[in-house]
Amino acid sequence: MRVLVVEDDPGVREALALGLSLEGHEVKAVETPKEALALLPWAEAVVLDVLLPEGDGFSLLKEIRARSEVPVLMLTALDAVEWRVKGLREGADDYLVKPYSLQELLARLEALRRRAQRPEGVLAYKEIRLYPRRMEAYRGARRLNLSPKAFLLLKAFLEAPEEVLSKEALMLKVWGEVVEPATLEVHLSALRKALGEPSPIQTLRGYGYRLFLP
Repeated sequence: MRVLVVEDDPGVREALALGLSLEGHEVKAVETPKEALALLPWAEAVVLDVLLPEGDGFSLLKEIRARSEVPVLMLTALDAVEWRVKGLREGADDYLVKPYSLQELLARLEALRRRAQRPEGVLAYKEIRLYPRRMEAYRGARRLNLSPKAFLLLKAFLEAPEEVLSKEALMLKVWGEVVEPATLEVHLSALRKALGEPSPIQTLRGYGYRLFLP
């Protein structure tokens, strides 16, 4: 597996790179967020420290998540629960506290590799992407802040891009029943606002709505 190590301590960085290499992994070890982002397309997994020069691991994690779904294992001396929770909420797949066992790190990387190979059913249309299992959606590099209903509406559109969906069809997909038209309009308006301009949701009066970008 191609592993990108992002670690500020030269000794730890070199030792970790050597240990991973001896176990058969291809490793590139860097110090700064800029170096890490340049190598991101190459990586199949990222081992990321929190304390970095020219930034911090949490900020870099946000940049990684805006660009890639590569598995990220955070490796840090910050062992308080709030730090672990922050890392996981920001998009880390796992969190390992220093000092650590190399064997445990290897086992966790293997688990991340297996997880990454499972199909997630990502829905995508042009610059819009939706990850059902993680309840995340993006337009380009921008993560969308969606309510649960707006998320389900976008999912319905992405399951049938460029197809016209009637109001009733959208209601059944999102609410499981026919609801007041005003309720649908409120959530469609919120979805349009979150997606920004140009709006990819078209209204076809008398027919319904469709997801379309030229």
